[in-house]
Amino acid sequence: MEPFVRETGAAAPLAMPNIDTDVIMPKTFLKGIDRHGLAVGVFHLLRFTDGQPNPAFILNQPGYQRARFLIVGPNFGCGSSREHAVWGLVQLGIRALIGTSFAGIFEDNCQNNGLATLSLAPGEIARLLDLAGDPPRNQLTIDLPSQSIAVDATGDHFEFAIEPVRKERLMTGLDAIAATLRHADEIRAFEDRHRVAHPWLRESVPGAAESP
Repeated sequence: MEPFVRETGAAAPLAMPNIDTDVIMPKTFLKGIDRHGLAVGVFHLLRFTDGQPNPAFILNQPGYQRARFLIVGPNFGCGSSREHAVWGLVQLGIRALIGTSFAGIFEDNCQNNGLATLSLAPGEIARLLDLAGDPPRNQLTIDLPSQSIAVDATGDHFEFAIEPVRKERLMTGLDAIAATLRHADEIRAFEDRHRVAHPWLRESVPGAAESP
């Protein structure tokens, strides 16, 4: 995963509530055997009309075509648990989603793929939606160490809470497996000590082999 420490970029407003994963990544794009080429699928039915960019959709409009952040409505990412939705958002260049609430499994998938989900109070989201709706004021800087969001043009400042484990994984670019493997030597040492202290556990399993 790409580490997230301090990011600056345009924010696009997507205020509709309950945007589900089928809207984010339609099922048509779930047929591949790997996760490549999913950027085109993101919001496909909204972004394109007859194969051409839909000028009415926010991400196709001037000032938003390279948006790095989305200001979203409540319960974003509800519906099915398809991880393709998160993979596609990351491939599109989205680094953070800012809203009041996110669907649980979707938020876990975001954490596992380096996509920040930041929760603010409804009044703060309303202010950000207003600012993001005006391209000259839609540039944000998200600073993860200080847990803050700054609006470059106006000086508006917002603070967010984030669990220490999520914060560390975003800043280091490590998913749960990679974070665990940092302690591989300690894990192997524990296994060796446990095997010596409890030899009957291994011997009680027919055909059990010594670990390398």
